[in-house]
Amino acid sequence: MKVISLKDVMGTEQEVDGGNWISRRLLLKKDGMGYTVNYTTIKPNTETHIWYQNHLESVYLTEGEGEVVTLSDNKVWPIKKDDLYVLDKHDEHLLRTKTGMSMVCVFNPPLTGKEVHDENGVYPVDED
Repeated sequence: MKVISLKDVMGTEQEVDGGNWISRRLLLKKDGMGYTVNYTTIKPNTETHIWYQNHLESVYLTEGEGEVVTLSDNKVWPIKKDDLYVLDKHDEHLLRTKTGMSMVCVFNPPLTGKEVHDENGVYPVDED
């Protein structure tokens, strides 16, 4: 059994600032659950290019609104508080915010905790 508090992660190496976003990595690969849970905030009026070639991700919005644009078909997916969006095909996408957003993100395979997007919007996969 584990209980992990957001306040205990803030200000530690498990809090990663990606410029447009801050990700607080609550559950990591080292925790042995087979997936990662992050609490992420996105700055308002930003656009972030993301392409998780090595990970699948589900995102539940707890605050805010914006849109996801899937680049394979240029489809615009409006998102708002209490929506879940699922990147089930390693979708290359743009995340655009209208307001600031807060979200809970689940990754598979799990993250080690220090990942940031590379120039292509990709997180590397940890082979350990």
